Parts: sequence; structure tokens; C-alpha cells
Amino acid sequence: MSRPLRVAIVGAGPAGIYAADALMKSEIAAEPGVSIDLFERLPAPFGLIRYGVAPDHPRIKGIISALHQVLDKPQVRLFGNVDYPGDITLDDLHRFYDALVFSTGADADRELGLPGIDLEGSFGAADFVSWYDGHPDVPRTWPLDAQKVAVLGVGNVALDVARILAKTADELLPTEIPPNVHYGLAANRAVEVHVFGRRGPAQAKFSPMELRELDHSPTIEVIVDPEDIEYDDGSIATRRANKQADMVASTLEKWAIRDVGDRPHKLFLHFFESPVEILGEDGRVVGLRTERTQLDGSGDTTGTGVFRDWEVQSVYRAVGYRSSELPKLPFDPLTATVPHEAGRVMEAGAHLASTYVTGWIKRGPVGLIGHTKGDANETVACLVDDHRNGRLRAAQTPDEDAVVAFLTGRGLDFTTWEDWHRLDAFERALGESEGRERIKVVEREAMLRAGTGRP
Repeated sequence: MSRPLRVAIVGAGPAGIYAADALMKSEIAAEPGVSIDLFERLPAPFGLIRYGVAPDHPRIKGIISALHQVLDKPQVRLFGNVDYPGDITLDDLHRFYDALVFSTGADADRELGLPGIDLEGSFGAADFVSWYDGHPDVPRTWPLDAQKVAVLGVGNVALDVARILAKTADELLPTEIPPNVHYGLAANRAVEVHVFGRRGPAQAKFSPMELRELDHSPTIEVIVDPEDIEYDDGSIATRRANKQADMVASTLEKWAIRDVGDRPHKLFLHFFESPVEILGEDGRVVGLRTERTQLDGSGDTTGTGVFRDWEVQSVYRAVGYRSSELPKLPFDPLTATVPHEAGRVMEAGAHLASTYVTGWIKRGPVGLIGHTKGDANETVACLVDDHRNGRLRAAQTPDEDAVVAFLTGRGLDFTTWEDWHRLDAFERALGESEGRERIKVVEREAMLRAGTGRP
């Protein structure tokens, strides 16, 4: 091939950007090189780093600095505010590109089949996270009238949700939260937040740092029941084999034996409590019923037949994210992933030519940023191997200007990497006027105006 290899990446979150980085570091980056276009349905890049990380976690958002360096490369272009497949289809992409990499992530809540799940006051964590992170496609308000709240799940998202619900609006004001979120949190009535897990401390999926940060707020009293500190042989083996699990358990042990202080908001971490029903009255949440569980020796639990009703007025389920089906691509509804072999999309036992996946749409919503980078490397290695062995389906119209003409011809108001720089500067200027690093712009049209400079 005497021209640069043309690759489209659908999804400009960390997974997609890491795939672009891996391509530029691969053997095909040498002459004649590689040309990469990232397509993103939102006007801004960075996916869950921008719209899935709690605003009081600026360290994690520092990852954006590394992602910036990738998108600054001349081989990479960004087309934001372009939806797959509404604005550009699979056939369109194959026409313009030699290879396609889908990295659309997971931004919906995993289903939880509890009675009462549809009651008013029952929420998915993903929707709440999108609200407080200023996602342009969710409502601008959130009902925060519950005084006692339950959060189901023992992962980092559950901690984020619990912490945001327990903190005061003024504690979060120095962050990048937009005015509508600060206004909503100022009306938050929650004084008790209860986090529930069906297994024990050794099985919690918190990261040690995220867990310890719960205790840093001057307004949050973290409470652990000493009766919830229990281990069996499987739990002990987990602690010995997993340093992070051991650190989490040690932190919980220390909290369980200390005296309860007088901070105004109480955040309870409950273990061995399996949610079985959300209780309702007149269509609204009035409680949560759990069954007490016990360890079975392996680290897993069984029910004891002992039930307890907790008085809460809202329930947030933070039991994992789920990817959405991508039209024209195979999809496994059980795992909510695209079937693949090492990143090659598989359909009816064969590789769907020139089509690849990476990130959560590939492996499910598990793991940290390091896993995402490893995913991208594996997928790109397969793409490079297919290129080397002539298995890619060459683009019909590979000229770089062709896709620009196509998008423009469809009247799409797409954004570019230069537009992101303008939006970034605009948000930072908003923040500077209030002594903050940035204030996030929420409305899609406002993002487009700030980024493109068009009215």
C-alpha cells in the first residue's frame, strides 16, 4: 500500500485514544504511515474520564493530559458531535477507511431484577453520574429530597455516588461542577447514606485510595458495623493473594473499632446484606429489604433467611455498567459485548473483515485504565497482523478530504480537535472568574458555540 493506512476509531474515550496511540507506535507508523480519525457522538472527547469520573477526583482526570498528547499528533483527527450509526453508518466507514476500531465503552446501568426496581425514587447510578458530571444528554435537574438513601454495590462507582450524596454542595463547589449541579446539590436533603454489599470486606471491589477518601470530608462520618468484619478461608486467601483487597479490609477493620463521631452526615458501609426488594408505597420508594448472608468457606455467601427492612426514600443501584448494542455488528446480550477474538470482531465463526473492538465494548466494564491500554495493544496487534498479511479490506475512497466532504454534505455540525481546545479554554476562563480550575459547559448547543465559535 503506497498511501497511509486509513483507520477509523468510533469512540474518543480512553480506549479509543489508547488504540490511536498504539497504532502510531506500531510498525505501520513507518512509511507510508497511518492516518487515524476518531469519531465521537459528544462534542467533546475523553468519554468517561470527562463524564464518568466524580468531579472531586482531579487526580484521575489528570489522565486527560496524557490523552491530549496523543490527540495532538498530526496523524490524528477528531470528529466530535458525530453519531454512529445516525450520522455515519458501517458501510460509510468501510468506504472511507481500511480498518475500523469500535471503542464505544459502556454508559448504561446493568439491569438488576429486584421487585420494586421501577418505583419512583429508584435510580441507576450511571444516570446520576451523568447528571453530576454535566453530561449534555441528561436532564438538568435531579430529585434529591430523600433524607435516607441506599446505594447498592461495593465498587468505586458506588463510593462515588455515596460520597456525592453525602457531601455538601459547598464542598464540591471548588470542582468543575456546573451551576445547575451545584444548585441541585444545595437542595440535597440526604443525611444518611447506606451502602450495601452481599459479601464481606475481603470481596469489596473498592480501590484502597477511593475508600480512604470517604473519610477525608469534614462533614461525612463513615461507619462500619464490627459484626460485618468477618472472614472465611476463601476471604483469607483473597487477602493474601491481593494486596489491594488486604488494604481495603484493613481500612474497614480500623473504622469498625473506632468510636462514632459527630460529623453531620452518616455514611454506613454494610456487608453481608443482599438486597431482595425495594419497598414502595403509593408508587414511591419507602424502604429496602435485605437478607442477611453468611460466608460459605470459599469467600462467597449464602442466605440465612433473616430479613431486615431499612427505611430509605431512594435507592441507587451501582452494580455495574452495560454497553449498548452497535447496529450492524454482532452483540452478545448476556455479556453486553461484541463477540471477538483478541479484538477481531467475530460473526458466525469468522472475522468480520477490517473490524475490531477495544475497551469495555470488547471485555465488559471491568478493570482500570491500565487494562484499557492493554486491550488496545492487543487489538492493534491483530490489526497490524491483518495488514501485514493482506487481510484488510481496502477503502474505496481513502482520501482524507472525502470524509470531511461527506460530513459537511450531510449538514453535520461536527467538532474538531481545534474546537476542543477552544471549548477547553472557554471552560477554564469560566472557572478562573470564580477561582476554580474550570466550570464545565453542559448544554450541547453551548458547547458547540464555545468550541466552533459559530453562533
